Amino acid sequence: MSKMRGAAAIVGIGQTPYYKRGTSPEPELKLAIRAITQAADDAGIDVRDIDGFVSYASERSDPAKLMPALGTRECSFASLVWFHGGGLPATLNIASQAIMTGQADIVAVYRSMAEGSNQRLRVIVAQDDTSSQYLVNGLDSPAQILALRAQRLMEYHGVPQSALYATVRASYYHASNNPNAYGRTVTMNDEVYEHARMISEPYRLFDCSRENDAAACILVVSAERAKDLKQKPAYILSAPMGTMEGGGALEENWRPYYATAGQTELAERLWRESGYGPKDVDVAQIYMNMNSMGIGAMVDHGFFAMEEAGAFCTFENLTAPSGKLPINTSGGDLGEGFIHGMGLIPEAVRQIRGASTNQVPGAKLSLVTGGPGDLMSSTALLGAAETL
Repeated sequence: MSKMRGAAAIVGIGQTPYYKRGTSPEPELKLAIRAITQAADDAGIDVRDIDGFVSYASERSDPAKLMPALGTRECSFASLVWFHGGGLPATLNIASQAIMTGQADIVAVYRSMAEGSNQRLRVIVAQDDTSSQYLVNGLDSPAQILALRAQRLMEYHGVPQSALYATVRASYYHASNNPNAYGRTVTMNDEVYEHARMISEPYRLFDCSRENDAAACILVVSAERAKDLKQKPAYILSAPMGTMEGGGALEENWRPYYATAGQTELAERLWRESGYGPKDVDVAQIYMNMNSMGIGAMVDHGFFAMEEAGAFCTFENLTAPSGKLPINTSGGDLGEGFIHGMGLIPEAVRQIRGASTNQVPGAKLSLVTGGPGDLMSSTALLGAAETL
């Protein structure tokens, strides 16, 4: 088991409302400030005492901009994780290391996005996120690129369309019970799903996440300090990051070509470091930039074999309170809102606290997976005190 196991805990969570991309009434810096302040209030911590900041990829609300507004006394540690939502749980790894080595006492892990103030999709994605190899082959969006892998998942590995639909139906069902979910008003049924416009075969509209303007934050402190704060801690049992052999920036040319999530090695490390396995997990927040990739992540984590995807991925199995593996219980990336998956961690914490709008009774182990198929990915397991 890892020395990191249970050494740090999440004690505060904060989230702003989700807005349609480009419609936030406030710039992303202000959204970040709101989420961090909410997390501090939730934990019963003076926001001025935060001394560490961690985010990932193209985060533009950097500590130097945040500190004057927050009134923080000192920033003793700051870091970014490579690559988008793939690095989401890896932020917990870095925050835990900062705590364990004494580089910081209270670390804010956050993500803020507002298209009106950062022009991410119009500028950054268009210029940097799609290589020339994709472009010359007519692929100029993540949906098109990941559709290649979805087609292989379905045509070669035999995963049925019903499995993709089950993830959508479960996500929007959970969102309907979450008053803060952007997709709470969508009534998902067979007709709505089947008549949604095609994005890139086999993906229809609801198979895909759609970026929102919003911010979310969690606060990480030592396990010892967490005992004295007002919220029930969610202990970080493992949060490995990495890239599998044969992965990386090879533009679909790696061997063997994977149609899952490239997270098999990460999952093996997660179970080894935490001392638990897939059968022990009570609830999971699965990153779904596109839903087939989330199915791949569940395969890689050992919840079911590829040939079992159709039988396992049903609405009944994927929904709270009594499914075999309730997923994305706030609505997740598809139904709640999408800011590179950052909303998944607060929901994983709420499940440990017993405070989710779609609570899994007695949840003790809560999984969060990072962006599947990304050049650098990660995963994390959170646990209640009884799991230490």
